[in-house]
Amino acid sequence: MGIVNVTPDSFSDGGKHLSHQAAIAHAHRLVEEGADILDIGGESTRPGAALVSEQEELDRVLPVIEALRETHVPISIDTYKPAVMRAALAAGVSMVNDINALQESEALAVLVQSDAAVCLMHKQGTPQNMQQAPNYVDVMDEVTTFLRLRLQACVEAGIALDRLVIDPGFGFGKTAMHNFDMLRGLAQFQQLGVPVLVGLSRKSMLGKITGREVEHRQAASVAAALIAVQRGANIVRVHDVRETVDVIKVWQAVDDTIL
Repeated sequence: MGIVNVTPDSFSDGGKHLSHQAAIAHAHRLVEEGADILDIGGESTRPGAALVSEQEELDRVLPVIEALRETHVPISIDTYKPAVMRAALAAGVSMVNDINALQESEALAVLVQSDAAVCLMHKQGTPQNMQQAPNYVDVMDEVTTFLRLRLQACVEAGIALDRLVIDPGFGFGKTAMHNFDMLRGLAQFQQLGVPVLVGLSRKSMLGKITGREVEHRQAASVAAALIAVQRGANIVRVHDVRETVDVIKVWQAVDDTIL
């Protein structure tokens, strides 16, 4: 999953693809590099990010989605707002990637009326406060329980299980220790019976162990993506598509799965 942030303030590439033309060109480049899915976002959810109105988010993402409809890869909309979900689905997206796991009022109803895929993410707190004091008794147990309950709520609302994906939410209300505990135990999430999406690309947990600023975390990000795939991730959400694809291909060749 290649990341296309149409935002001025995303933690890694904020402002680089804010214009529609730049975002569209970046998306086409990611497809050429091997992206299987494009994830379009119009509001930063980094720690401390400012809120964005529905209209501003729509103004950022809809022209990009409409311009990319003819690409041969599915498009995902990264949003928690039901109105943005509804408009993006009408514009042709194939997936909703929701950091709030469809807990906003009307979000479930929007997806029940669609046949799109849905990614349900765990977070503790909001982007404005989530990294102030993350606290868990057992991070693996609490995240797994939350995701199980959200899957159940979706199925009971009428969303088929085969449309659902889960994301443990690395960096969303977790310390570096929590994040590495989840990466270490990632295979546990497979017990929930749906694909697992992981987003580790360029995150602060990688900066903490390498000492590198966000723009120099490519190698660490690719390593983390490979470890996630080896431990059961079905989708990795990344900035560095070409490098991640190449590393996974080498691992698969050694593992004798593609030759």
